[in-house]
Amino acid sequence: MRTWIGASLLSSVLALALFGPLLFPRDPWAMDGLPLLWPAEDPAYPLGTDSLGRDLAAGIASGAWVSLLVGVSSAAVSLLIGVSMGTLAGFYRGRSEALVMRVTELFQTVPSFVLAVVIVALFGASLSTIIISVGVVSWPASARLTRAQVLRVSAREFVLAARALGMSDARLLVRHVLPNALPPVISVGTLAISNAILSAAGLSFLGLGDPQVLDWGSIIHEGREQLLDAWYICALPGLAIMVAVLGFNLLGDVLLERR
Repeated sequence: MRTWIGASLLSSVLALALFGPLLFPRDPWAMDGLPLLWPAEDPAYPLGTDSLGRDLAAGIASGAWVSLLVGVSSAAVSLLIGVSMGTLAGFYRGRSEALVMRVTELFQTVPSFVLAVVIVALFGASLSTIIISVGVVSWPASARLTRAQVLRVSAREFVLAARALGMSDARLLVRHVLPNALPPVISVGTLAISNAILSAAGLSFLGLGDPQVLDWGSIIHEGREQLLDAWYICALPGLAIMVAVLGFNLLGDVLLERR
């Protein structure tokens, strides 16, 4: 049941990202409607308008691909760093393991969202900066899991036999260790996507999103001043965030149970 629910939620978000511009072709930045139209009040604006007269349906559709791009890209950055660090610690042990684990613990002592805010504030609010900052602050979990998996696989008989035959470290990692160690890590990557979507929306809500991109967090940021008399402006993109995050979380849970 969770598999179908998660797949359905993710399919709806993906369909919105792919076909949203066709269903809602109006420019999401265009201020050509009456301000604060409620959903279904005007057929031309099925989800209403914000305080500037912008079409909320077009804005939410535009924010779908932004959220998916940030989520998938940030998770990829996080996994790249985490897998590299975890492999280094688990395979070579000794000083490498001690150094990697101390760096990992250092990152874990600092709240990840606060660190992402600092990085974006220092290097500027752009889509690439947000992707990198969210990925950089969220790698410790995948690094710890990768280290544990590499330690487990490295102790297996077929790995010890390959070492005894003189197989190089690079070949041993590529052919034997990583293929058996990475499946659980990749499963956790789906959960990293949902966390990245939440973090990116939080940054945009604080006014640290890319000013050239309209995403769900920035729509909520703009609608916070009309929360009492036009709450739908915040509720609709908030519902979109909930659907995307819940879909990835359900899919991640299913993958973790089946690994």
